[in-house]
Amino acid sequence: MIEKMTIGRLASAAGVNIETVRFYQRSGLIDEPSKPHSGYRTYEESDVRRIRFIKRAQLLGFALEEIAGLLKLEGSRACADTRALAARKLATVEVKLSDLLAMQKALADMVSRCGVEDGTDGCPIIRALIEDTQPPAQG
Repeated sequence: MIEKMTIGRLASAAGVNIETVRFYQRSGLIDEPSKPHSGYRTYEESDVRRIRFIKRAQLLGFALEEIAGLLKLEGSRACADTRALAARKLATVEVKLSDLLAMQKALADMVSRCGVEDGTDGCPIIRALIEDTQPPAQG
């Protein structure tokens, strides 16, 4: 027997809040069931699985539009299309990671300069930001 649940139980089972469920409905990621005469829309376990899918995809950096595309591929034999989408996302993540590592190095270099310079010319971090240059790397 398929268990029916209210939006509150759906949200709880999926680990999200009710507004997230409603947002996904407005975004077209999950269907909004018709409202019966009793007044309460009911959801099924498949809706819980779909919301969890969306949340996991978001954690991997997929945008809602990309997730909608993945959901259209779900159940089909479109593994090559799914792989291509995931490969593009991986490439984007690798670029972002490279940028973050460069930012980390630049900030670490600036922070290390603060303790070394005497400060007579002002803060080396502020000076580097004003001059739009990075201080030379230490040692």
